[in-house]
Amino acid sequence: MAAEPRLFPDRVANWIGGEERFAFSGDVFEKISPHDGRVICRAARSREIDVEAAVTAAIVAQPAWAQIPAVQRGDILHAVAMGLLARAEDMARVVSVETGKSFKDAFGETKGAVQQGLFMAGEGMRLYGRTTTSGAGNKHASVVRAPLGVAGLIIAANTPIANVAWKVFPALICGNAAVLKASEDAPATAWLFGEIARDAGLPAGVLNIVQGLGAEAGRPLVADPRVAVLSFTGSTAVGREIARIGGERLAKISLELGGKNPLVVCDDADLDQAVQWTLLSAFSNAGQRCASGSRIIVFEKVYDVFRDKLLERVKKLKIGPADDDDFGPVINERQIKTMVAALDRVRDSRATIIAGGVRLTDPAHARGCYLAPTIVENAGADDEVSVKELFGPVACLYRVAGFEEAVTLANNSPYGLTACIHTRSLDRAAEFIRRVEAGTVSVNAGTYGSEPHMPFGGVKQSGNGSREPGPEAIDFYSNLKNVYVTITPARV
Repeated sequence: MAAEPRLFPDRVANWIGGEERFAFSGDVFEKISPHDGRVICRAARSREIDVEAAVTAAIVAQPAWAQIPAVQRGDILHAVAMGLLARAEDMARVVSVETGKSFKDAFGETKGAVQQGLFMAGEGMRLYGRTTTSGAGNKHASVVRAPLGVAGLIIAANTPIANVAWKVFPALICGNAAVLKASEDAPATAWLFGEIARDAGLPAGVLNIVQGLGAEAGRPLVADPRVAVLSFTGSTAVGREIARIGGERLAKISLELGGKNPLVVCDDADLDQAVQWTLLSAFSNAGQRCASGSRIIVFEKVYDVFRDKLLERVKKLKIGPADDDDFGPVINERQIKTMVAALDRVRDSRATIIAGGVRLTDPAHARGCYLAPTIVENAGADDEVSVKELFGPVACLYRVAGFEEAVTLANNSPYGLTACIHTRSLDRAAEFIRRVEAGTVSVNAGTYGSEPHMPFGGVKQSGNGSREPGPEAIDFYSNLKNVYVTITPARV
């Protein structure tokens, strides 16, 4: 891995009111490299008093920001997006260092974040309301959009700069100010974005970034009654807690949570293509995607051939942080220990681990959080490995008789985020799209993938029905104001 560029300080601060501030306590926490275990930096260990200061700064800045016409807000956010583009290589290096993913993948993620920023900047020209008719004479009826106030944003570290962009840009274009609680596993990514936003001319206090641990910095943000809207990306367990705390004060809440996403391979599929997309769905980004393809459902007629092709390709995967590697480490020690423990329980069950299943301990990987690409066979539909999101490079193979059994198994999950089918049949594809319980469906591709102009979210325990990004995000981050104007024609 290339030497770490010093694109961020050894002590990473908060951004509050346009200024760098350390925690009032002076405490810091260590950010550990998932590649080699070294300390990358130390970040402000913020607590309630720091969060309160960030929310206060947002409250002070928000009215003036909302007063700026939406088109002009878009111009400012366009400058932020272009500032990110100008420093795309810097940002990608920081993302790569913090997550252990390759520079190539981090750069692609950064470019995606830029596209998200540009799209949402353009939404400043499209904050559509509507005009309509009234049942009463001489009355004009219309609907306009209004900001909510302060947005509390909490993100994960799997795609850290993409996650920042998905929440910050739509929250701000609607006229809200924001407090972003950075992931403790990617503090420097959020810090650098704050610097870019400041340098691009975003007014002080419109975006505040707080470093810290979830229980110490995230929970106070969720509980603060001055925060009108909350958006969270992460685990279902934490999402439930946010819904409980925020729901008690009737905050508006968006939850983008986990998935155990099915990828169905039919007997008429292009098997080589299906294998390639299975590898990408299950193992790219070390399987750390809520949209990861972790349940591979294969028709009986082609199961053995598909299985052999898949295992042969898995053997050739290269694990590490370089651009010619297929995927890197998982994000931290806690995460890999959780997966190893789950796989140990698989060994005590009826299921069989037919590839991987172990932590890599050779000299190139021993200091990092590397799990071998893992395939599990013969797991029951209700086994832990089938229903629990492991968030790592682990996928299960299931054998089914045909289409009906495949759809039933695909829907037999507490989650419903994404799904995919590989088939040459338009009829099968159309019926799968209609019947599968998921927020995103793909045909002959992977389970992951989202574009700035398309909504993303899930059903069941994958979310609470909200959608990010796309124009639909505007619905979440804004309020609808119903307006009536009554006129008296005799006064004309």
